[in-house]
Amino acid sequence: MHTDPSPRTVGTPGPPSTAQSIALVAEREIASKLRSKAFVISTVILFLGALALVVWGGFSAGTSSGTPVAVTSDAASYVQDVPGLEVTGAADRAEAEALVTSGDVDAAIVGDPSSPVGVAVIAETSAPTQLLLSLAQVPPVELLNPSDTNPALRYLVALGFGIVFLLAASLFGGTIAQSVVEEKQTRVVELLISAIPTRALLAGKVVGNTILAMGQILVLAAVAVIGLTVTGQGEILQGLGAPIAWFAVFFFFGFILLAALFAAAAAMVSRQEDIGSTTTPLTMLIMAPYFLVIFFNDNPLVLTVMSYVPFSAPVGMPMRLYLGEAQWWEPILSLLILIATCIAAILIGARIYQNSLLRMGGRVKLREALRG
Repeated sequence: MHTDPSPRTVGTPGPPSTAQSIALVAEREIASKLRSKAFVISTVILFLGALALVVWGGFSAGTSSGTPVAVTSDAASYVQDVPGLEVTGAADRAEAEALVTSGDVDAAIVGDPSSPVGVAVIAETSAPTQLLLSLAQVPPVELLNPSDTNPALRYLVALGFGIVFLLAASLFGGTIAQSVVEEKQTRVVELLISAIPTRALLAGKVVGNTILAMGQILVLAAVAVIGLTVTGQGEILQGLGAPIAWFAVFFFFGFILLAALFAAAAAMVSRQEDIGSTTTPLTMLIMAPYFLVIFFNDNPLVLTVMSYVPFSAPVGMPMRLYLGEAQWWEPILSLLILIATCIAAILIGARIYQNSLLRMGGRVKLREALRG
């Protein structure tokens, strides 16, 4: 005799697959960040600040003028080849002194027969240092291995790579840690892992925050391109194109590595106040590349070492590519090392996360978290 199937078995959805679970958690992470006014406002300020910095730097470079000086006719031949001067003619010494007194110029250069060099500098309270350096007699310098990059620009590029990596990694790493501890402290995690696997929960958090972090990186890259284009800095843009692209690739894998470790470290504690006890070593690893690239951006040995250490490769290798100090195969080798380390970190982080997530009370020791 034919019987109708039970209503419970008709149209009842099964448990979500691992991929669906990861997507649900990632969507939840992204939505929670986008609903946060603090996150949105800080992101907008970051973008506007970056655009203003690039545009201001370009216009400053394009409109920079020399030191305003008054020059008498008997001193004109002495300063005609001196760069960095905005010259105003003066009929005689008295007129030159009047221009200095009125503030129209910063200093005056007048002929002086008693001077060893034939001229004298007149100023109100003190002579401009830049003017004195421009007038100083400097012997010709010959460089056997000259650098192709401007030292100031080199420093700015190092500062840019370092600070973007530091801010993005620390911001989202800290956010992941706080999210893990909050779910654990409020027991929400017990409901979550009753519906989805623990590893899927970890993967969803990493994927969601990686998408947000990469979105910020791509927007910042677009801001740099727009700013450099608007200010007519095409040569700088051409030199930065490939390094920025490699930075995005290295940052992607480097952030996944750090995100997995931040989530694992946070799972070892049960209170927000204890997060620092397990995440401080990771924070130090994030800060190290920033300070190294700032202080040693002109040291090839330090940059080479940084480009092969997984935690600093996202900063060190793009910097070396910008300076033209890396061979074509070096970023590929460095990326392979980073990917291998990333896989190892994910496996270790997943084990710590899974073994620590449901342990309440005091801090879980690393050896116990690894052993399970």
